[in-house]
Amino acid sequence: MGAAVRPNAGPMSLLSISALQKSFRTPEGERKTIVDVPAFTLAAGQQLALRGESGSGKTTFLHLIAGILAADSGSILIDGRDMATLGESGRDRLRAESSGYIFQTFNLLQGYSVLENVMLGMAFGAGSDRAHATAMLERVGLSHRLKHYPRQLSTGQQQRVAVARALANHPKLVLADEPTGNLDHRNARESLALIRETCRENGAALLLVSHDPGVLASFEAVQDFSALNRADQEAAR
Repeated sequence: MGAAVRPNAGPMSLLSISALQKSFRTPEGERKTIVDVPAFTLAAGQQLALRGESGSGKTTFLHLIAGILAADSGSILIDGRDMATLGESGRDRLRAESSGYIFQTFNLLQGYSVLENVMLGMAFGAGSDRAHATAMLERVGLSHRLKHYPRQLSTGQQQRVAVARALANHPKLVLADEPTGNLDHRNARESLALIRETCRENGAALLLVSHDPGVLASFEAVQDFSALNRADQEAAR
């Protein structure tokens, strides 16, 4: 289905992970390891799909890379800066400066217009730029929806807003968590093409997780998350 990423991609790696671990406490009070990834790298500009079923830990893996969750141990180097050593505010700054996140559920703010959603996303980085936010929305085909609210958009259009917001801060890395999971087949195909095209245009690397065979088949490079995650391997035994 595609070539697997090499564990050691050399000095040009944009993302380099080593000995990454994350566990949670179960309702019974036990600690359960969800992510245990010895090594992972992604090169600048590379587009890679991670294949994994629900519950395999791949969303937690993306949240660790984005700094939404704090790692228990290990390192997450993004362009040479270690996300795993930072406090919450430091992780927020590094995420705003270096990465964009496309959520399956879009996570748009319902009380704000399409344009305001993109501008608010930019505010956490270098600062809001109305002209650039407008240009990004034009790029995803929503120049006629700038003043609309998310509830006034179709599901596919909401996904396009999420793509524009993720790319608005010129991130070096875009993370996408099942980004087509809530879309029908046509919108899924169009949205995936848009995500990949806009990442290429902006020079951003793309790390996308999915269990959809159609999505995975469109990528030249695909990696089984279970082959990376020792916690998932242990759970399968």
